Amino acid sequence: MSDSLETARSAAAKAREAAAADPAKFPALVRALQLVGDAQRETDAAAAESAYREAITSAEGKELPVGTLANVRMNLATLLDFSGREEAAATFYEDAITDFDALDTKDSKEVAAQLRNNLAMTYKGLGKFALAEQHYLRALETLEANHGRNSEAVATLFNNLGGLYYVAGFPDQAKDMFADALDVRQNVLGPNHRDVAQAHSNLGTACHELRDNAAAKQHFEKALAILEAQITSEKRSFEATSLDYIALLEMNGDQPAADAVKTRLAAALARM
Repeated sequence: MSDSLETARSAAAKAREAAAADPAKFPALVRALQLVGDAQRETDAAAAESAYREAITSAEGKELPVGTLANVRMNLATLLDFSGREEAAATFYEDAITDFDALDTKDSKEVAAQLRNNLAMTYKGLGKFALAEQHYLRALETLEANHGRNSEAVATLFNNLGGLYYVAGFPDQAKDMFADALDVRQNVLGPNHRDVAQAHSNLGTACHELRDNAAAKQHFEKALAILEAQITSEKRSFEATSLDYIALLEMNGDQPAADAVKTRLAAALARM
């Protein structure tokens, strides 16, 4: 890593000199600074951020090829996002999405869709639900066009949209999205995958919010059955889902059923 960083710094220094003499060399400077940032992001986030920001600043007012800054903006956005600076990350996500969309290739639009998913999660966390929905839907449109409906990427978008609608107070729409996520995951992963169990659990929660307690119990039971059959690898998920189910039953005033799930959970953990 040290050798890689020194090489990147040396290349950036040479690129600065070249760009100062010839504006046509600025794309090379941007690429060199991106490499400096990439080499540092795991060990020195502040230094990586500084390199990315220098790359962006150095390009201001310059006539550069479309997409020159796309990866820099993307990497800075994710660095800020994963450092807990979501609001600062949003602007760079927006700019990176614009860059990748402008490249107008299938691959670039795929990257833009993934960034839209990230940005939507950021906006959701910031309480900007309308903006989050907009980006989720645009991402879903792209991923369905690229992969068809039956793909894990599309299922993830359905699930994320369901989570957004649930938090925003629209349980009907949440239920529809969770149902779509379940349908796709069953088709793609089979009926006994851990992600199918998650989809059942999410759908059960939405059904509970809509006071369809029979359906809620049905989906939680299916989720637990899937996870219990894989208890060795899914202990944490089985325990978390059981606790959610217990809480739901207790909210419904069904203490005998809640106690039965507690007993089931204790017995399953004791067998390990």
